[in-house]
Parts: sequence; C-alpha cells; structure tokens
Amino acid sequence: MSENVGRWLRDEIENAILSYEFAPGERLDETVLANRFGVSRTPVREALMQLDAIGLIEIRPRRGAVVIDPGPHRIYEMFEVMAELEGLAGALAARRLDKTSREAITATHGRCEQSAGAGDSDAYYYDNEEFHKAIYAASRSDFLQEQCVQLHRRLRPYRRLQLRVRNRLSTSFSEHCAIVDAIFAGDGDEARRLLRTHVGIQGERFSDLVASMAAR
Repeated sequence: MSENVGRWLRDEIENAILSYEFAPGERLDETVLANRFGVSRTPVREALMQLDAIGLIEIRPRRGAVVIDPGPHRIYEMFEVMAELEGLAGALAARRLDKTSREAITATHGRCEQSAGAGDSDAYYYDNEEFHKAIYAASRSDFLQEQCVQLHRRLRPYRRLQLRVRNRLSTSFSEHCAIVDAIFAGDGDEARRLLRTHVGIQGERFSDLVASMAAR
C-alpha cells in the first residue's frame, strides 16, 4: 500500500466523517470500510489510528473505532491556540532565520504558488502543510515545533475543508506572500501578527467553516 493510497483512504474516511455520512457515536467497522474502498483491513486500521490521533474518532476497548464530534466551540478553541503558536513560530523564525531555513520556506512557498494557481485545494493543503512546517523549523525551537506539528495534525481536516470555501485558496496564498516578506525582512512583530490572522478563524470565516461542514 503506497503512501499516496494510504493518504487517500484516510482523507476519504475523514471526508465522510466531516460530512456526517458517519454520524457522531457511530461505530466504524474495519471490514465494511475495507469492502467500501476496495482495500484490505490493514490500511483501514492504519487510517483509523491516524484519525484517532487527531481526535476525529476514538478507538475504544470492545467497541472499536467510534466517531467523535468535537463541536464548533472546541474547534474554535483549537484554532485560537494554533494561531498563537504559529505567531510565535513566525516571530522566532524572523529573528533566527538562516540560509537553510530561508531556502526551505522559499521552496515550499513556490509549491504553494503552483497548487494555488492550479486551483487544486487538496494539493494546496499538503503544500501549505509543508510551508508551515518550514516556518516551525525556522523558529529553531524544538519544543515549539513539536507543539505546532501536533496541533496542526489535529486541525488537519478542518484546515483542509476551510480551503474549499470560495476564494479562500487565493486569499491564503496572498497571506503567505506577506508572511514570507515579513520573515525575510526580520520583522518578528509583523510576522507574528500576520500568522495569527492567517491561522485564526473568527466571524465570517468561522461561520463559513461551520457551514461548509454542514453542507458536505
């Protein structure tokens, strides 16, 4: 089972959960999922373990995998914390930027430009993930990087879904451009402000996310 197929399987199950095709409290049967997606139970089990790690499901003794609904308030709180962590990472990256980090940010930013230009929200999501990881690494704080990656992983399905909101793809990339400029200019305060705004979801953006979840 290739990495791409494994990722596809996880994303398909994730989409079904976010669209409420699999309802909160519902048990996900490995055999049923394997038959549905035409794979063996092993990759299904691996996908469920990944979804358990980010809190979309919970693997319980004697019950197996059960769908969890964190609710809008919990999702908002996670984005709120993520925005602060990313802001700190950006500020430190601006202060501590070296040649290697600069090259990594430039490369991932370039890939985001390509996928955004193609209008491919799923490809952009994964390129965007690498862009943010490059900023975490540029902070040169191992602990901060660990915390950012962990929370980013938990928010993965919602960040991916958010990119499908109308015009969000082009807006996200424009925000990336400003973030890169601030980090490369060594302006930590501006990098922090831009990343907090980029990651945080408030007002209309949060309403759009909740609506897109309900509409799927």
